[in-house]
Amino acid sequence: MLCTTCGMNTASTGQGVCGACAVPAPAAGPFLRSPVGLGRAVVVLLCFVIVVDLFAVFADEHMHRFARDVAAGHWEGPVSEADRADLLMAWAGRLQVLSVVATAVVFISWLHRVRRNAAVFAPDVLTSGAGWAIGGWFVPVVNLWMPRRITRESWRASTRAPYGAPAKNERATILNVWWALWVLTALLGRGAGMAYDKADTFHEIMSATRLLVVADAVSVAAALCAILVVRRLTAMQHAKAMRGPVPTVAEPMVSGHTQ
Repeated sequence: MLCTTCGMNTASTGQGVCGACAVPAPAAGPFLRSPVGLGRAVVVLLCFVIVVDLFAVFADEHMHRFARDVAAGHWEGPVSEADRADLLMAWAGRLQVLSVVATAVVFISWLHRVRRNAAVFAPDVLTSGAGWAIGGWFVPVVNLWMPRRITRESWRASTRAPYGAPAKNERATILNVWWALWVLTALLGRGAGMAYDKADTFHEIMSATRLLVVADAVSVAAALCAILVVRRLTAMQHAKAMRGPVPTVAEPMVSGHTQ
């Protein structure tokens, strides 16, 4: 009697199937997906963030000069200049919200993908589920450290030797700088925005816009570092995928050296 599944081998079990078909198929495991396309999209959007932030710096400085001249009694221009200064600030704020939201959507998608790829490269170095690559950004307090943790572990898994010391060009220094600047940007931006919204006098507007300039400048630096992080981690994962299969568990140590 032939196997009722493959119809080629002789049935050898009570269910009428051969020994080969009786063996259950292995469960599907994680698989690699290229982060290159998403990485390029993130870089483009981060460049847009930088352009918008520079425009915001211009708007901040324009409002600061206007408030300073009025406070000092030196302003002799048309009243419409006040409307122009307000309009520049309003458009800067709208464009910043648009650029951040658009970039966040694509950046989080990219981070989720590189985290899933990391589970293929070196699952042993990962301590949090891939879902935290998305959810970690939206949980209060946790969002101050979880996204960096996800990125750091994905970075480590993507190095040539994830269970050993990274090569000089694989160190995560730029990642740490980016995260520090990102947190600083969030804190400064929130504080400066609240100060500007509450400003009632021209002197208060001057102080608030000066703080906004600092926050926007730090945001530019954070975006530049983010570009370097995305490009480097994407390149590391692409190169590692091109090298082929790698061990997924730590190799034993013998006399202080890996086998």
